[in-house]
Amino acid sequence: MTPLVLIPGMMCDARLFGPQIAEFSGQRTLVCAPISGRTSIEDLAAAVLANAPKSFVLAGLSMGGIVAMEVMRQEPERVERIALMDTNPLAEDDDVKARRLPQMMMVRDNALSAVMRDEMKPRYLSNTPQRENILDLCMEMALGLGRHVFLKQSRALMDRPDQSDTLRGVDVPALILCGRDDMLCPVSRHELMAELIPDARLEIIEGAGHLPTLEQPELTNAALARWLEA
Repeated sequence: MTPLVLIPGMMCDARLFGPQIAEFSGQRTLVCAPISGRTSIEDLAAAVLANAPKSFVLAGLSMGGIVAMEVMRQEPERVERIALMDTNPLAEDDDVKARRLPQMMMVRDNALSAVMRDEMKPRYLSNTPQRENILDLCMEMALGLGRHVFLKQSRALMDRPDQSDTLRGVDVPALILCGRDDMLCPVSRHELMAELIPDARLEIIEGAGHLPTLEQPELTNAALARWLEA
């Protein structure tokens, strides 16, 4: 089977896809591509491509979805299918950029834990029983990556390009997936992506916010399986 390349979100690692790795690793090669070493979406996508198999299916969540769209823009002939989860195809709004700068200043002053705890984590998840355990995992991933990765990723997100034209050109099976309660990348953004991509499948996961891979793994795995088999 064609390898599956997974791209995690901001300040996340392969543990973001723990349930998906458990579900699909017996069927195909899985590669989790880190996005921690560059300060632009274009360079991050180029690094993913440099280390990816010749042909692959691609899934990215949040910032990982943004990088996945740039991968598709740079070398679409290598991507056999694409799944974009809880992400945003648009360039960053000026208001969001303005809010990001104080966060970056705090993190430069060694306040990464406080930024994650007070400004980012509260917006991640739906109110589910596993919420606190997932938030603890998000903090572990973020602190493991560290403040330098936070600053690089923040800069890349601030300067990211609009990918609407890229999506219009997608001609492979595409899944657009999001949690119903995602406050960071709302359902409306995913409806837009589904409209831009010809014949895209839109799946909305109930009882999930920004991280349905962890919040509702069985529903997310089922949606991914339908996409992989389409």
